[in-house]
This record gives sequence, structure tokens and C-alpha cells, in this order.
Amino acid sequence: MMAGRPTLMPNSPAKRPIDVRIFPAFRSPVKAAWAKRVLAAALEAGDPGGAAGASVVVADDNTLLDLNARFRGLNEVTDVLSFGDTSPSVGEGVNPESGVSFPAAPGTEASHGEVILSYPLAMRQAREHNVATEQEVALLMVHGVLHLMGHDHAEPGEEAIMRSLEQQVLEQLAADGLLPAGFAG
Repeated sequence: MMAGRPTLMPNSPAKRPIDVRIFPAFRSPVKAAWAKRVLAAALEAGDPGGAAGASVVVADDNTLLDLNARFRGLNEVTDVLSFGDTSPSVGEGVNPESGVSFPAAPGTEASHGEVILSYPLAMRQAREHNVATEQEVALLMVHGVLHLMGHDHAEPGEEAIMRSLEQQVLEQLAADGLLPAGFAG
């Protein structure tokens, strides 16, 4: 295994606090146990050996439209938003000038924050990219978690680092059988 690559132990419990919320309409295609393992891999890639967790919400287009309008001032659906628990995300989560952030939920002190993604938009993007929907959902989760940890893609150098981490996590998830066989990255 390459140095710096996250190692997943698919049958071991997560050591970080991870919370997964899935809107009822998406509970059939997105399993909470799978989402927790994807989130754990993303957290390990962005914060190797750390103890802080995160949460993910698999939502609908209307929820992302509302959040994007309220927190970023953009009246459009987006695929994923990241909200740090103690301060606005500098990435795609919150408009830093607004000073708005999600407060930490009671009992979640060791959390990087929350990632909220639109499952319907992930499905549409998967079709456009000719990939499995679960691969697109995994990418969005990983992308959102990396934003929580301060990664960004505004500058070419930052983008290269972030995309490399995303690719490493997705490749590891495929190797561990959490993404479809034949994943080519």
C-alpha cells in the first residue's frame, strides 16, 4: 500500500463520531452503514489518525436550493455544501462574509462539521459523467469532508491537492469493495 493512502477496515467500527441522516426517499439506494464507511475514509484521508468526526445528510434538491440561497446567496441547486461546526467553511459551504455557520449539536464537540448533498443532483451528475450513482455520492461526501478540513480548489495548486486526496479515497473505497468493481478513477 502506498504511503499516505487511507486504509479502511471495512468490518471494524468507526473510531470517530459519525452521524448519517438520509431523507426517507433515499434510504433504499443509500445505506447508512455504507455512508458511514465512506465518511470514515474521507475523514482519515483529511485528518490521519484524528478523533474528530463529521455528519452527512443525504437530502433533496429543494433542501440544497434553500441552503445555497440562505447561506451562499445563490438561488440555485448545488450538489454539496459543507458547514463547519464552529466557523463557516471557506470552500463551498458558507459565504465567509456572511458570518453564518451551523452551531455544533449537543454532544458533537469532536466534529469537523456537516456535509449536505443532493441525491437527485448526484444521480443526474452520475449519468452525465457516466459513472455509478454511488460513485458520485461517494465523491460528493469526500469532497465535502475535505472542505470541512480546509481544503479548497480555488487555486490550481490547492485544486491538485484536493483532487489527489479525493482520488486516493475513491480508489481505496473501490479496492475495499465499497464502490463498483472496475472503478477506474
